[in-house]
Amino acid sequence: LHVAYKHSPVNQYFKAQHALRTETTINNPNDFYVNKGIANLSHLRDLGHQVNRKLLEVERVSQQCVLTQDALDRLQSPTVEAGQRVSALRFGDPRVMALLQALAGFTHLPRGFRNRDLRPQIEALLGRPYTRTQMTYDLRRLRLKGVIHRIPQTHRYTATTYGLKVAFFYSKLYLRILRPQWNALLPKSDHLPRPLRTALDQLDA
Repeated sequence: LHVAYKHSPVNQYFKAQHALRTETTINNPNDFYVNKGIANLSHLRDLGHQVNRKLLEVERVSQQCVLTQDALDRLQSPTVEAGQRVSALRFGDPRVMALLQALAGFTHLPRGFRNRDLRPQIEALLGRPYTRTQMTYDLRRLRLKGVIHRIPQTHRYTATTYGLKVAFFYSKLYLRILRPQWNALLPKSDHLPRPLRTALDQLDA
């Protein structure tokens, strides 16, 4: 697996379906807003370890993104967090689905993401205008629900481990199961084989 970030790649080597080594090579310290010099070597090493851990975390969480019933109920309903009322993040709502799908695309960035980074992606997924005010509102509810974390003294955000689970769970369930198989729930309109529809018909019988 090869991930390119400016001049500094991340490589992961596999053998017999096992990840044997994960390494980040920082070819240009300026990629991470660090000046060149031996005095910064320790800081660059820490950055490399952080990038490696983030990649491994994303891979682990993406394969174990099942939510508990309590967690799902908390997302599906309005709640009060830190004394503030927060609206629900309902599964299937087009705006929520676009929000979490776009969020999954920013989990690898070392410095997180900003309002203006995420908004065009959501707008493209929705296929309609999505305002800065809407983005600010959605970032607030993501933060209060524990899905994202604001980096102190910045306007940048990162996804929490819990937030990664939510984004992957919603996106995978919708994109890989519901959307491709939605016609299994509709009346038969053709004679093409539909394995899920056949299974549901057998269940009804």
